[in-house]
Amino acid sequence: MTVAKVKNEKQPLNLQSLTWGDLTWVNIEKPTERETEYLAQNYPFHPLDLDDCLSRIQRPKIDEYKDYLFLVFHFPVFKKETGVTIPSQVSVFIGKKYLITLHKGELKPLVKLFKECQIDEESRQENFSQGPGYLLYRIVDRLVDYCLPILNKIGDNIETVEDNIFSSEMPKAIKEISILRRDVISLRRIIWPMRTVISGLEPRLRRFTEMDMAVYFGDMVDHVDKIWDGLDEYKEIIEGLNDTHDSLATNRTNEVIRMLTIIAIILLPITVVASIYGMNIPLPFQESSYSLLYVFLIMLVIIGGILSFLHRKHWI
Repeated sequence: MTVAKVKNEKQPLNLQSLTWGDLTWVNIEKPTERETEYLAQNYPFHPLDLDDCLSRIQRPKIDEYKDYLFLVFHFPVFKKETGVTIPSQVSVFIGKKYLITLHKGELKPLVKLFKECQIDEESRQENFSQGPGYLLYRIVDRLVDYCLPILNKIGDNIETVEDNIFSSEMPKAIKEISILRRDVISLRRIIWPMRTVISGLEPRLRRFTEMDMAVYFGDMVDHVDKIWDGLDEYKEIIEGLNDTHDSLATNRTNEVIRMLTIIAIILLPITVVASIYGMNIPLPFQESSYSLLYVFLIMLVIIGGILSFLHRKHWI
């Protein structure tokens, strides 16, 4: 492992490299202009590609040159601070005898693979022996597989929301549905452009490896398609859950309004009777010592008549 320095600068770069045989893997975490300047001095890279490595608004792509390929990948990373899934960019330069990766250090499979190759000779031999094309496949394959647990987590959250919709936790379900919808939209935005890049990667990498990689990349494309199909399915499920929640909420609101309406219908005539007998004018039964009882009986008769009418109409 080596740490490089820029010409005329003593401070080490944030750059690590591994060499096995004639293949070198240069790994740069959190690249800055100093690292891209080093690459410009030591490799025949186009300046626009080096600028793209530092740009935050790049789409996944493959740029093909005579001596190398420049690739940009996006993979999902969950931010615990904000609770949002965002894309994390990986920029790759691949040539006959080198592979250079530039990233923010957020993607655990990539960081873990580099550390494995640092400390384990067998891992270096396994990943480096077939050339830079195979090493790139190993990196991308791990990052694609890294998306599957994220997809499974969304599936588990959907099942939880389904249970909450039909329980006492229903008022909180709409927030959970909104969070799930946001996560699915974020993943779809990341995976959709990646499908095109990964499906077109194998033909362009043939000149960088001696082995036939068609089967390997075919399997990886299947994994990407599986992730996309899962996101499509979850999108439909979430839309169905949202419709179900709206229907249940509307039905519950209607039930509340119906009960309040029945109560109002019952109380209105009672209030009228009480108001009439509260007036300072002569009324029937007013002079009797049982006047209060008579008033209560009148109210009970009215209530019974209203309830009987509502029952015959099947409104209660």
